[in-house]
Amino acid sequence: MQLPHASRRDFLKWSAGMAVAVPHIWVSPFSWAESPNERLNVAAIGVGGRGTDIGRQAAQLGNMVACADVHRLNAENFAKPYEGRCAVYKDYREILDRKDVDAVTIGTPDHWHVKISIDAMKAGKDVYCEKPLTLTIQESQLICEAVRRTGRVFQVGTQQRSEFNSMFLKAVVMARSGRLGKKLRAISSVGQATSGGPFPNSEPPEYLDWDFWLGQAPKVPFCENRIGWNFRWWFEYSGGQVTDWGVHHTDIAIWALGGEETGPVEVTPVSFEFPLGRELMLETLLGKRRWEDLPVAYNVAKTFDCDMLLPNGNVVKLLSGPNELIIEGELGRIRVNRGSLTGRPIEELTEADKKWLDEEVRKLYRGKEPGSHMRNFFECVKDRSLPISDVFTHCNAVNACHMANIAMLLNRKVKWDPQKYQFVDDEEANALTKRKQREPYTITL
Repeated sequence: MQLPHASRRDFLKWSAGMAVAVPHIWVSPFSWAESPNERLNVAAIGVGGRGTDIGRQAAQLGNMVACADVHRLNAENFAKPYEGRCAVYKDYREILDRKDVDAVTIGTPDHWHVKISIDAMKAGKDVYCEKPLTLTIQESQLICEAVRRTGRVFQVGTQQRSEFNSMFLKAVVMARSGRLGKKLRAISSVGQATSGGPFPNSEPPEYLDWDFWLGQAPKVPFCENRIGWNFRWWFEYSGGQVTDWGVHHTDIAIWALGGEETGPVEVTPVSFEFPLGRELMLETLLGKRRWEDLPVAYNVAKTFDCDMLLPNGNVVKLLSGPNELIIEGELGRIRVNRGSLTGRPIEELTEADKKWLDEEVRKLYRGKEPGSHMRNFFECVKDRSLPISDVFTHCNAVNACHMANIAMLLNRKVKWDPQKYQFVDDEEANALTKRKQREPYTITL
């Protein structure tokens, strides 16, 4: 399906009449001391692990009225603290049928994000969805188009754009200000994936609807190592560490280096290791081999190193090294992760510089006060403005990670046309931008 390219800039123009003007000095559009009758009604879809975390955050700001999970015990455990006020469902569509639900959080495995998000927006719900948002580049195009068509508020859970004492926001400001130089390079270093297997298959537990959990993914026997935290290490459900952690630092890197409107235009693989072998995974992803014939083992890239060229000439390197983001230019070098922001350009800031930096961070944060990613979502639902982690810039960042996987699978450089939303003169690469989806779980607008 070829869709028009829906950019953040296009959406801002389209929705300009809907948003409330933000004054220079930001004032919250609603009080956190609202009565329960005035608060938004929210529901949590997918409440194992991280899904529980974001659901609990949403419950602090709204009324948690329902949750859904194909894993019955997850849903029941999530609902317990709400003492009967949070209805429990297996099928998320029953939540979307409820007229009293204003917004949903989505914390499912990656391969369910886009379908549930689109269904929720079509049902009139605003959405907070965990990252990485998409399983494929085609899904990125679909979700951007769905947000553009519905006009719903959509926040992606890349919380480094809001939290951690604004250290990542300060790094972005420093890079974009020219204080590091004009020609910039970033190293997005995000750790390795887990390898393991082969694992035994077994019967699924009675509290899990295994077919529903699989969704669009290939029909395979149940294996305990496919669910929970470990879904990340299977291409069937994720992109591995390349997308899971990769999109966190790579999102910030692309923003800092001025490529957030397009993402990269070239991606070159430097080195990589696929536990089952590159050729086997490439042939399976291209549909030349059956998924059910693969060894029952983790199959995403364990180690990786790719260079991403942005349209302005700046370069982002994505690799499986220590958890950190380094940004450097001819005038200086800074390092940031969730624990610190360091480097001589930071150490040499004067008091006046620090005041300037704080003011620029607020401007970068679109006039609101950073600190809580979930709070930003609720504020934007109230005033119908664009959240700090909007779907358009996120898809450009996660697409960069998908391109890294594609370049490594092909073992060659790939070139991307952001306007056409496809690789340039590369039939094989374009075939890897989508997956065959199992009925009845296909994604439709």
